[in-house]
Amino acid sequence: MEFDFVVLGAGSAGCALASGLAASGKGTVCVLEAGRSDAVPQVKIPFGLLYTMGSRRDWRYKSAPQESATSRNLTVNRGKMLGGSSSINSMVWFRGRRDDFDNWNMPEWSWANVVADFEEVEAVISPRRLPDPHDISEAFGLSLGSNGLAPPIPERESAGVFHTNMRNGRRWSAADAFLRPAQNSGRCEVLTQANVNRIEFENDRAKRVLLVDGRIITARRGIILSAGSIGSPAILMRSGIGPADHLQEIGIQVLRNAPGVGGNLHDHPTIGVHHKGANSGYGLTLDQTLAWAASPLHWLLRRKGRLTSNFVEAGAFFRAAPIGDDGDARPDVQTHFIPYMMGYNGRKITTGSGFFADVGVCRPTSRGSLTLSSKNPHDPPDIDLGLLSDVADVTILVAGFKRLREILARAQFGAHAAPEVFPAKSVVTDDEIEDYIRSHCGTAYHPVGTLAMGRDVHPVAPDLKLKHVEGLWVADASVMPQITSANTNAPSMMIGHKAAKIISNQS
Repeated sequence: MEFDFVVLGAGSAGCALASGLAASGKGTVCVLEAGRSDAVPQVKIPFGLLYTMGSRRDWRYKSAPQESATSRNLTVNRGKMLGGSSSINSMVWFRGRRDDFDNWNMPEWSWANVVADFEEVEAVISPRRLPDPHDISEAFGLSLGSNGLAPPIPERESAGVFHTNMRNGRRWSAADAFLRPAQNSGRCEVLTQANVNRIEFENDRAKRVLLVDGRIITARRGIILSAGSIGSPAILMRSGIGPADHLQEIGIQVLRNAPGVGGNLHDHPTIGVHHKGANSGYGLTLDQTLAWAASPLHWLLRRKGRLTSNFVEAGAFFRAAPIGDDGDARPDVQTHFIPYMMGYNGRKITTGSGFFADVGVCRPTSRGSLTLSSKNPHDPPDIDLGLLSDVADVTILVAGFKRLREILARAQFGAHAAPEVFPAKSVVTDDEIEDYIRSHCGTAYHPVGTLAMGRDVHPVAPDLKLKHVEGLWVADASVMPQITSANTNAPSMMIGHKAAKIISNQS
């Protein structure tokens, strides 16, 4: 099989990229997706994310033991189907802060030069307020003052019900918004269950993609890596581009020594608190049995009700750490509010009614790395998130956890109020909070940075070309030199959309 452009990955960025390339008229496009179709109810129904995470439509990665987090192996959920993680996530829509992009120190990616791309993506996605939030989510949305019907934003302290990429009460993923219209144009072909082994080169030019099952796809004009911050660097290293010492150690012939490949891995670290009490939120209780039983019909007939919940219904941005000598008063933490009784102490689901809220660092400074465990494409990579390796992140989390408790205590929950049950009174002092963070923290499932773009030592140039080779670009969250201050799905789609313009102009 031969095409002009071959896109590796049908995730948030890859779908937007394929749409733009197909619309450009510059040639045929083939999108390779390792996973399956997304055409199943548990993907389309927002509440179904409870069942897709950890399923065969999830890569189900585990991190390496995190030394600064009691050597735990953390879950790293990544979508493995059409739409990628936009088919498995909570659909929360945030661009990030304006200065997130300015601080990348690349004029091409400054806020002034990406805002139009966000607007063009949003014209297709149409993010809007969660259609039927729980009353307790509405109450939490007022915890930092009224924000009207607007969502909270990381530009200032604010709370509110989230905006999401749903349409008519169902998930509207990148595959729905971008990939299927591209397929309908006749200029884009999509292959599912097409797991990529490596890229093959001729005279330092990317020419072919070798699939795990032995199939070969040839690219006349170029190949674009859009397999995400885990998949893209792993494919590149299996192709012989990465840290030379590491590649030689596992028996891969080095095509190009690129020490930055797989480095700079980071994510938003989070820590949560659980509340439990009668009538406080959704849960498995006798008095909610009829409501749960009726919910499928409610969704089918009216596209409303509890099955339209994305779990993460509301949240906030606020300043946790004191303003430093530099006068930085930006919100430094984000809260996700979930109006459900969630399990704790290792239990995913438990009986009772309750709610959960977490706090996460907006701009973490801890860094990890991704390496290969072997040259076998069936073996998952070694994912060291470097979680809490910089004590500055711990300091912010301790302060953020304390303020989150204060916000929850003041929130006007009325009849839905419920006491904290975990960690509760066993965790009060700063030292106890720090111990709790290290033993229970996770991430927001926003890995970025493993193929960071920049002008110096970074492996990817600002025009998204992989340095020192031809015909190979990267377009996904791996190119972010620094994570944005909120959920990363919208920026990932923006990167894919912008990449299509860049690549079309170069080809």
